[in-house]
Amino acid sequence: MFDKLESVEKRYEELTKLISDPEIIANQSEWQKMMKEHSSIEEVVLKYREYKKTKESMQEAEELMKDPEMKELAEAEYYESKEKLPKIEEEIKILLIPKDPDDDKNIICEIRGGAGGEEAALFAGTLFRMYSMYAEKKHWKVEVLNENETGLGGYKEVTFMVTGKGVYSRLKFESGVHRVQRVPDTESSGRIHTSTATVAVLPVVEDVEIDINPADIKMEVFRSSGAGGQHINKTSSAVRLIHEPTGIVVECQTERSQFQNRDNAMKMLKTKLYDIEKQKQDSEIANSRKSQVGSGDRSEKIRTYNYPQGRITDHRIGMSIFQMENFLNGDIDEMIDNLIAADRAEKLQGEDD
Repeated sequence: MFDKLESVEKRYEELTKLISDPEIIANQSEWQKMMKEHSSIEEVVLKYREYKKTKESMQEAEELMKDPEMKELAEAEYYESKEKLPKIEEEIKILLIPKDPDDDKNIICEIRGGAGGEEAALFAGTLFRMYSMYAEKKHWKVEVLNENETGLGGYKEVTFMVTGKGVYSRLKFESGVHRVQRVPDTESSGRIHTSTATVAVLPVVEDVEIDINPADIKMEVFRSSGAGGQHINKTSSAVRLIHEPTGIVVECQTERSQFQNRDNAMKMLKTKLYDIEKQKQDSEIANSRKSQVGSGDRSEKIRTYNYPQGRITDHRIGMSIFQMENFLNGDIDEMIDNLIAADRAEKLQGEDD
C-alpha cells in the first residue's frame, strides 16, 4: 500500500507543477484533464502526508523519551501519535478504494407503482415527494421528464432528473423494490394493505460516453395528456422515441416544445442504454464479491415502510429507523450514510481477500 502511496504523491507533485505551466494552461482541454486528476488524488495525498508526519512525531518522541527531563512530555506525544496512526491508515484504505466513475453525475430516476393498484400508485407519489424534498434540502434541482398520474393523485409512473453535486453518489442505492404496509385511505374496514413501488436510479451520461446511430431511432409525436393547463392536447408536442435494436421506449411530454421534449427523451434513451452496460458490470462485480448493498438488482426488495409501527427497514443492512414522518419528508441522510458505509466495508473486505 505504501509503495502505491509514494507513487501517487510523486504524481501529485508532478501535476502541481504542470497545472501552473503557462503552456499547459494555454491548452484548456489538457489543463482541465490534469486539474481533474490533481483534484481526484489530493485527498489521499494529504492524508498520506498526515500519516507520515504523525509517524515522524512518534519516532521523535521515542528518541526524546531517553532523556529523563523530557520523558513525561515525550511519552504523552508518543502514545497520542501511536493511537492516531491506525485510524489514519484506515482512512487511507477507504480513500484508496476505486471511486465509482459515475458518483459525480446527475441522475434520471424512474418510480413506478407495482403490486397494489391505486394504493401502489399513491405510494409511488409518496416516494417522489420524499426524493423531491431530499433534493431541496441538498439544493439540487428536480425536473419532471414524464408522468402518468392517476385520478387520486398517485403515479403509475413518474420520471424525473435530479441535477447537483454528487447526486448519484447519494442516491444510487435507492434502486430496487420499496414495500409499504399501511391502511389505505380507500380502505373502509381499517385493514392493512401491502403494496410496492419500484425505483430505478440511472446516472445521466455525456454525449461522448455513448454513441447512438440515428437510423436506429423511430420517433413518434402525440398530444400531451394529464394536468398542464391550456397548452395540453392542443399541439402534438409530446415525443416518444423507440430504439429499435433494443426495443427501449421512452416518452417525454412535460415541456410545451416538441424540441425540448425530444432533447429530454434523448437524454433518457442514452441513460437507459448506458445503464444496460452498467448493469452487466455491476452484476459481475456483485457476483464476485457477493455484495448486499450495491448489487444493482432492480427486482430485489430493498426496503419496507411499516406505517402502523412507524418503522422504515432497509433489508440489505438490517437497519431500522423509527421516524416515518421525518423520513418521508426527505430526512434520509442517516440511511444513505449507513448504506455507503456498508458498501465501503464490503469493498475493503474484498481488497483484503
